[in-house]
Amino acid sequence: MRLFLVRHGETVDNVAGLYAGVRDSPLTAHGVLQARRLGEHIAKHHRVTHVFSSDLQRAVFTAVKVANAQLSQRQRCDTNNGDVPETIEKLEPVPLVDLRERDFRSAEGKKFGTTHDDAETHEEMRLRAARFVQGHLVPLLASRGSETVVVVVAHGLILNSLFRVLQARFGTGPRGSEASAAWSNTGYLEAVVKAVAADTEGSNAEDSGERKTKQPQLTMTVVGVNVLRHLEGLKKTKGGIGSAQFDKRQRTMDSFFGPASKRQRVDRESGIS
Repeated sequence: MRLFLVRHGETVDNVAGLYAGVRDSPLTAHGVLQARRLGEHIAKHHRVTHVFSSDLQRAVFTAVKVANAQLSQRQRCDTNNGDVPETIEKLEPVPLVDLRERDFRSAEGKKFGTTHDDAETHEEMRLRAARFVQGHLVPLLASRGSETVVVVVAHGLILNSLFRVLQARFGTGPRGSEASAAWSNTGYLEAVVKAVAADTEGSNAEDSGERKTKQPQLTMTVVGVNVLRHLEGLKKTKGGIGSAQFDKRQRTMDSFFGPASKRQRVDRESGIS
Protein backbone atom coordinates (compact mmCIF):
# COMPACT_ATOMS: atom_id res chain seq x y z
CA MET A 1 0.00 0.00 0.00
CA ARG A 2 1.14 3.51 -0.85
CA LEU A 3 -0.39 5.90 1.65
CA PHE A 4 -0.81 9.68 1.47
CA LEU A 5 -1.77 11.53 4.65
CA VAL A 6 -2.93 14.95 3.46
CA ARG A 7 -3.97 18.12 5.24
CA HIS A 8 -6.83 20.12 3.72
CA GLY A 9 -6.39 23.40 1.84
CA GLU A 10 -6.19 26.79 3.51
CA THR A 11 -9.35 27.89 5.35
CA VAL A 12 -10.89 31.15 6.46
CA ASP A 13 -10.16 30.26 10.10
CA ASN A 14 -6.53 29.38 9.26
CA VAL A 15 -6.06 32.90 7.92
CA ALA A 16 -7.85 34.46 10.92
CA GLY A 17 -5.79 32.46 13.41
CA LEU A 18 -8.79 30.79 15.02
CA TYR A 19 -9.13 27.36 16.60
CA ALA A 20 -11.21 25.33 14.15
CA GLY A 21 -11.45 21.73 15.25
CA VAL A 22 -15.01 20.54 14.63
CA ARG A 23 -15.97 24.06 13.52
CA ASP A 24 -16.76 23.75 9.79
CA SER A 25 -14.55 26.48 8.37
CA PRO A 26 -14.67 26.77 4.53
CA LEU A 27 -11.70 26.94 2.19
CA THR A 28 -10.38 30.27 0.99
CA ALA A 29 -9.97 30.99 -2.73
CA HIS A 30 -6.27 30.19 -2.27
CA GLY A 31 -7.16 26.95 -0.49
CA VAL A 32 -9.18 25.83 -3.50
CA LEU A 33 -6.21 26.45 -5.79
CA GLN A 34 -4.02 24.44 -3.41
CA ALA A 35 -6.48 21.55 -3.51
CA ARG A 36 -6.59 21.57 -7.31
CA ARG A 37 -2.81 21.61 -7.54
CA LEU A 38 -2.65 18.71 -5.08
CA GLY A 39 -5.14 16.61 -7.03
CA GLU A 40 -3.38 17.20 -10.35
CA HIS A 41 0.02 16.40 -8.84
CA ILE A 42 -1.05 13.08 -7.32
CA ALA A 43 -2.96 12.09 -10.48
CA LYS A 44 0.12 12.57 -12.65
CA HIS A 45 2.15 10.10 -10.60
CA HIS A 46 -0.28 7.65 -8.99
CA ARG A 47 -3.52 5.83 -9.76
CA VAL A 48 -5.41 6.27 -6.50
CA THR A 49 -7.70 3.41 -5.49
CA HIS A 50 -9.26 4.77 -2.29
CA VAL A 51 -9.89 8.22 -0.80
CA PHE A 52 -10.95 8.79 2.80
CA SER A 53 -11.58 12.14 4.41
CA SER A 54 -12.85 13.91 7.48
CA ASP A 55 -16.52 14.75 7.07
CA LEU A 56 -15.84 18.49 7.56
CA GLN A 57 -16.22 20.52 4.38
CA ARG A 58 -12.61 21.72 4.16
CA ALA A 59 -11.40 18.11 4.03
CA VAL A 60 -14.25 16.85 1.84
CA PHE A 61 -13.68 19.61 -0.74
CA THR A 62 -9.95 18.83 -0.87
CA ALA A 63 -10.65 15.10 -1.15
CA VAL A 64 -13.12 15.68 -4.00
CA LYS A 65 -10.45 17.59 -5.93
CA VAL A 66 -8.08 14.64 -5.50
CA ALA A 67 -10.73 12.19 -6.71
CA ASN A 68 -11.87 14.33 -9.66
CA ALA A 69 -8.28 14.81 -10.84
CA GLN A 70 -7.91 11.03 -11.07
CA LEU A 71 -10.82 10.83 -13.50
CA SER A 72 -9.56 13.77 -15.58
CA GLN A 73 -6.04 12.35 -15.79
CA ARG A 74 -7.21 8.92 -16.95
CA GLN A 75 -9.47 10.41 -19.61
CA ARG A 76 -6.62 12.68 -20.77
CA CYS A 77 -4.23 9.73 -21.05
CA ASP A 78 -6.72 7.78 -23.18
CA THR A 79 -7.17 10.75 -25.52
CA ASN A 80 -3.43 11.46 -25.85
CA ASN A 81 -2.68 7.80 -26.60
CA GLY A 82 -5.40 7.59 -29.22
CA ASP A 83 -7.16 4.88 -27.26
CA VAL A 84 -10.91 4.47 -27.11
CA PRO A 85 -11.84 5.96 -23.73
CA GLU A 86 -12.71 3.22 -21.31
CA THR A 87 -15.61 3.47 -18.91
CA ILE A 88 -13.98 4.77 -15.76
CA GLU A 89 -15.79 4.52 -12.48
CA LYS A 90 -15.67 7.81 -10.60
CA LEU A 91 -13.67 7.68 -7.39
CA GLU A 92 -15.84 8.74 -4.44
CA PRO A 93 -14.23 9.95 -1.19
CA VAL A 94 -15.50 8.28 1.98
CA PRO A 95 -16.21 10.94 4.67
CA LEU A 96 -15.66 9.80 8.25
CA VAL A 97 -16.35 11.44 11.63
CA ASP A 98 -13.32 9.66 13.11
CA LEU A 99 -11.02 11.76 10.88
CA ARG A 100 -12.25 15.09 12.24
CA GLU A 101 -9.82 17.53 13.80
CA ARG A 102 -9.33 17.76 17.55
CA ASP A 103 -12.42 19.18 19.24
CA PHE A 104 -11.30 22.34 21.05
CA ARG A 105 -14.75 22.62 22.68
CA SER A 106 -14.94 25.95 24.57
CA ALA A 107 -12.07 27.38 22.47
CA GLU A 108 -13.68 26.63 19.10
CA GLY A 109 -13.69 29.76 16.96
CA LYS A 110 -11.44 31.67 19.35
CA LYS A 111 -7.95 33.06 18.75
CA PHE A 112 -4.88 30.83 18.92
CA GLY A 113 -3.50 30.88 22.46
CA THR A 114 -6.92 30.78 24.13
CA THR A 115 -6.95 28.35 27.05
CA HIS A 116 -8.62 25.06 26.10
CA ASP A 117 -8.31 22.80 29.13
CA ASP A 118 -11.55 21.05 28.21
CA ALA A 119 -10.40 20.16 24.68
CA GLU A 120 -10.44 16.59 23.39
CA THR A 121 -7.53 14.66 24.88
CA HIS A 122 -4.68 13.07 22.94
CA GLU A 123 -5.90 9.65 24.08
CA GLU A 124 -9.37 10.31 22.67
CA MET A 125 -7.78 11.30 19.37
CA ARG A 126 -5.57 8.21 19.39
CA LEU A 127 -8.62 5.98 19.83
CA ARG A 128 -10.34 7.61 16.85
CA ALA A 129 -7.23 7.16 14.71
CA ALA A 130 -6.88 3.54 15.79
CA ARG A 131 -10.52 2.84 14.85
CA PHE A 132 -9.87 4.22 11.38
CA VAL A 133 -6.75 2.10 10.90
CA GLN A 134 -8.43 -1.08 12.11
CA GLY A 135 -11.72 -0.52 10.30
CA HIS A 136 -10.49 0.84 6.97
CA LEU A 137 -6.75 0.43 6.35
CA VAL A 138 -6.16 -3.03 7.80
CA PRO A 139 -8.81 -4.67 5.54
CA LEU A 140 -7.14 -3.07 2.50
CA LEU A 141 -3.74 -4.29 3.63
CA ALA A 142 -5.13 -7.81 3.94
CA SER A 143 -6.30 -7.83 0.32
CA ARG A 144 -4.11 -9.19 -2.45
CA GLY A 145 -3.60 -7.91 -5.97
CA SER A 146 -2.33 -4.72 -7.60
CA GLU A 147 -0.88 -1.91 -5.55
CA THR A 148 -3.36 -0.10 -3.35
CA VAL A 149 -2.94 3.67 -3.28
CA VAL A 150 -4.82 5.37 -0.47
CA VAL A 151 -5.27 9.10 0.12
CA VAL A 152 -6.46 10.25 3.56
CA VAL A 153 -7.47 13.92 3.74
CA ALA A 154 -7.88 15.29 7.24
CA HIS A 155 -6.41 17.85 9.65
CA GLY A 156 -3.00 18.51 11.17
CA LEU A 157 -3.53 17.24 14.71
CA ILE A 158 -5.58 14.15 13.91
CA LEU A 159 -3.11 13.30 11.14
CA ASN A 160 -0.34 13.37 13.73
CA SER A 161 -2.36 11.00 15.91
CA LEU A 162 -2.93 8.76 12.91
CA PHE A 163 0.77 8.79 12.05
CA ARG A 164 1.65 7.75 15.60
CA VAL A 165 -0.83 4.87 15.49
CA LEU A 166 0.63 3.71 12.16
CA GLN A 167 4.19 4.01 13.46
CA ALA A 168 3.34 2.03 16.59
CA ARG A 169 1.76 -0.72 14.49
CA PHE A 170 3.90 -0.86 11.34
CA GLY A 171 6.73 1.64 11.64
CA THR A 172 10.45 1.08 11.83
CA GLY A 173 11.27 4.53 13.27
CA PRO A 174 10.16 6.33 16.47
CA ARG A 175 7.12 4.78 18.10
CA GLY A 176 4.11 6.18 19.92
CA SER A 177 4.38 9.71 21.27
CA GLU A 178 7.92 10.04 19.87
CA ALA A 179 6.63 9.92 16.30
CA SER A 180 5.78 13.35 14.97
CA ALA A 181 5.32 15.16 11.68
CA ALA A 182 4.11 18.54 10.44
CA TRP A 183 1.50 19.41 7.84
CA SER A 184 1.11 22.68 5.95
CA ASN A 185 -2.11 23.24 3.99
CA THR A 186 -2.28 20.44 1.36
CA GLY A 187 1.09 19.19 2.54
CA TYR A 188 1.26 15.41 2.59
CA LEU A 189 3.17 12.59 4.22
CA GLU A 190 3.87 9.70 1.86
CA ALA A 191 4.53 6.22 3.17
CA VAL A 192 4.76 2.68 1.82
CA VAL A 193 3.45 -0.28 3.79
CA LYS A 194 4.61 -3.66 2.55
CA ALA A 195 5.04 -7.23 3.70
CA VAL A 196 8.51 -8.51 4.46
CA ALA A 197 9.54 -12.00 5.50
CA ALA A 198 10.17 -12.38 9.21
CA ASP A 199 11.69 -15.31 11.07
CA THR A 200 9.37 -16.72 13.73
CA GLU A 201 10.29 -19.62 15.94
CA GLY A 202 7.71 -21.34 18.08
CA SER A 203 8.51 -23.49 21.10
CA ASN A 204 7.31 -26.62 19.29
CA ALA A 205 9.69 -25.95 16.43
CA GLU A 206 12.54 -25.53 18.87
CA ASP A 207 11.75 -28.79 20.63
CA SER A 208 11.43 -30.80 17.43
CA GLY A 209 14.41 -29.22 15.71
CA GLU A 210 12.27 -28.02 12.81
CA ARG A 211 13.52 -25.25 10.54
CA LYS A 212 12.31 -21.71 11.29
CA THR A 213 9.21 -20.73 9.33
CA LYS A 214 8.89 -17.47 7.45
CA GLN A 215 5.77 -15.38 8.01
CA PRO A 216 5.04 -12.01 6.41
CA GLN A 217 5.31 -8.93 8.57
CA LEU A 218 3.96 -5.52 7.59
CA THR A 219 6.35 -2.59 7.85
CA MET A 220 5.89 1.08 7.01
CA THR A 221 8.56 3.27 5.45
CA VAL A 222 8.07 7.03 5.28
CA VAL A 223 9.34 8.46 1.99
CA GLY A 224 8.23 12.09 2.33
CA VAL A 225 7.01 14.49 5.02
CA ASN A 226 5.04 17.70 4.44
CA VAL A 227 5.61 17.43 0.69
CA LEU A 228 4.64 20.67 -1.06
CA ARG A 229 6.09 20.29 -4.57
CA HIS A 230 2.64 20.81 -6.08
CA LEU A 231 2.52 24.37 -4.72
CA GLU A 232 5.68 25.59 -6.42
CA GLY A 233 5.01 28.89 -8.18
CA LEU A 234 1.54 29.28 -6.66
CA LYS A 235 1.04 32.77 -5.26
CA LYS A 236 -1.88 34.06 -3.26
CA THR A 237 -4.08 36.59 -5.06
CA LYS A 238 -3.48 40.07 -3.68
CA GLY A 239 -6.02 42.48 -2.23
CA GLY A 240 -7.38 39.97 0.28
CA ILE A 241 -9.19 37.98 -2.40
CA GLY A 242 -7.01 34.91 -1.93
CA SER A 243 -7.71 34.87 1.83
CA ALA A 244 -11.46 35.32 1.44
CA GLN A 245 -13.94 32.46 1.49
CA PHE A 246 -14.06 30.76 -1.89
CA ASP A 247 -17.06 31.73 -4.01
CA LYS A 248 -17.75 29.11 -6.70
CA ARG A 249 -19.26 31.83 -8.93
CA GLN A 250 -15.85 33.50 -9.22
CA ARG A 251 -13.23 32.37 -11.72
CA THR A 252 -9.71 31.74 -10.54
CA MET A 253 -6.59 33.00 -12.29
CA ASP A 254 -5.90 29.43 -13.50
CA SER A 255 -9.19 29.37 -15.39
CA PHE A 256 -8.29 32.38 -17.54
CA PHE A 257 -5.09 30.83 -18.84
CA GLY A 258 -6.31 27.25 -19.30
CA PRO A 259 -7.85 25.75 -22.44
CA ALA A 260 -11.37 26.77 -23.42
CA SER A 261 -12.86 23.50 -22.23
CA LYS A 262 -11.31 24.06 -18.83
CA ARG A 263 -12.74 27.58 -18.63
CA GLN A 264 -16.18 26.20 -19.41
CA ARG A 265 -15.88 23.62 -16.66
CA VAL A 266 -14.57 25.88 -13.91
CA ASP A 267 -17.93 26.76 -12.35
CA ARG A 268 -19.12 23.16 -12.43
CA GLU A 269 -15.91 21.79 -10.94
CA SER A 270 -15.65 24.34 -8.14
CA GLY A 271 -18.52 22.86 -6.13
CA ILE A 272 -18.53 19.76 -3.99
CA SER A 273 -20.13 16.84 -5.78
